[in-house]
Amino acid sequence: MHATTRTGALAVGVAVLAVLASGCAEVERVLNQGGDTPCRDYVNQDADTKRITITKAIKEHNGTDNEPAGTLVDSMIVQVDLLCAGQRNIDTPIKNADIAGLFLNK
Repeated sequence: MHATTRTGALAVGVAVLAVLASGCAEVERVLNQGGDTPCRDYVNQDADTKRITITKAIKEHNGTDNEPAGTLVDSMIVQVDLLCAGQRNIDTPIKNADIAGLFLNK
């Protein structure tokens, strides 16, 4: 094995270990579907995962990595909970939860 190949393999191994060491929450942030999460999946999430999902959906909508205000995240959780609780189509993505027009300025 060449030194370059070993270095590349080592870098990949270190990256994997870093992700594992950072905990499940960081992995959840990476794998989370954000606004594309269907109600079927959202309603089965715990409170922390819902917060991650909604935060990611807001960031996607804004096209930014800036953390949204906690009050915005809280209000969106309420809206998405309402949408998904009364939703006949469990495949509806949560990004369609702009019930009161509060999601974000469009």
